[in-house]
Amino acid sequence: MLDNPRSPRVRAVAKLAKKGARSETGLFLLEGPQAVAEALMFSPQLVVELYATPTALERYTDIAETAVDAGVDVEFVSEHVLEVMSDTVTPQGFIAVCHQFPTAVKDIFAAKPRLIAVLEEVRDPGNAGTIIRAADAAGADAVILTGRSVDLYNPKVVRSTTGSLFHLPVAVDANLDDVKRRVTEAGMQLLAADIKGDDLLEVRSTGLLAAPTVWLFGNEARGLTDENLTLADRVISVPIYGRAESMNLATAASVCLYESAFAQHSAL
Repeated sequence: MLDNPRSPRVRAVAKLAKKGARSETGLFLLEGPQAVAEALMFSPQLVVELYATPTALERYTDIAETAVDAGVDVEFVSEHVLEVMSDTVTPQGFIAVCHQFPTAVKDIFAAKPRLIAVLEEVRDPGNAGTIIRAADAAGADAVILTGRSVDLYNPKVVRSTTGSLFHLPVAVDANLDDVKRRVTEAGMQLLAADIKGDDLLEVRSTGLLAAPTVWLFGNEARGLTDENLTLADRVISVPIYGRAESMNLATAASVCLYESAFAQHSAL
């Protein structure tokens, strides 16, 4: 039982909540039973350390079994130690330290994808994580974060993906001009989601969304710059029929990704 909250190991884990420590070590924090279960099931080789309270492990016996099958040791920690390690106010009994595992942009396009989400200057961790989760749910092939977006391994981003981080390739620090070049070379279309664009409902009727597509999503407050928009083959907006002043970025991205997914699956 690890029960000293001041031990070097506990402090090292806690430091991973900071970007500097993550960059220096190449590691990141994974918290909660759902995320830990997904890591153990899909990428156990990435798990460096796994900590759990006895109560949590007793409650989630399936995680204990999966860890044993994957050859990952579980170390017991006290509730207080878990609180010190955690980035959340109310830890859920499990914390893992994992290797970062970004995918290269060139490898994403080499796999002949049909649906990709690109995040340009998306700064809110919750939005970034939710878009990754939505892309996973919609059957997208990958997500790409430009260098102006939030750190993929920010604990809030990781939590917001609820395990989807382990289900599809995600690239980081991408250059948007390079992405555009690869989109063109792959024979895909780049659609920008922006309030200045054409109504999504009108675009849907043209059959455009059935083609291999890369969706570009911009900053929560400013959207995409005019320079960004010139890279797109078409700019599309999600209509607002009610009285809402605007739509949350992750919600709008989910709509766009699912519209493409519907069109592409209908065309099969």
